[in-house]
Amino acid sequence: QVQLVESGGGLVQPGGSLRLSCAYSGSIFSISTMGWYRQAPGKQRELVADITSGGSTNYADSVKGRFTTSRDNLKKTVYLQMNSLKPEDTAVYSCNAYIITIQSGRYSSGDYWGQGTQVTVSS
Repeated sequence: QVQLVESGGGLVQPGGSLRLSCAYSGSIFSISTMGWYRQAPGKQRELVADITSGGSTNYADSVKGRFTTSRDNLKKTVYLQMNSLKPEDTAVYSCNAYIITIQSGRYSSGDYWGQGTQVTVSS
């Protein structure tokens, strides 16, 4: 059983910062790219940032220079540091990963999502 659990969301004023965490657990053989997505009310889910197993990162144009993603493989956690937050960053943020699992000697794979954490930027 694989779990991705986000934390760190909340209410912050414009210009403020938050750090989201996504902890993963389970019978994981390997994880390649991990991504952060967000979905605002009435809008489609969009990719915010992702990070490969080797540490290469990719960001949406709307967050470049403000958000940074990182991963700590020993702690089995991926982070999203969000600075200079704007009201338009308000959304539910979720982490995602394509994971290969192993259990009883059998491999399987799938796309896994966390439950999401609310980020609200408002004065």
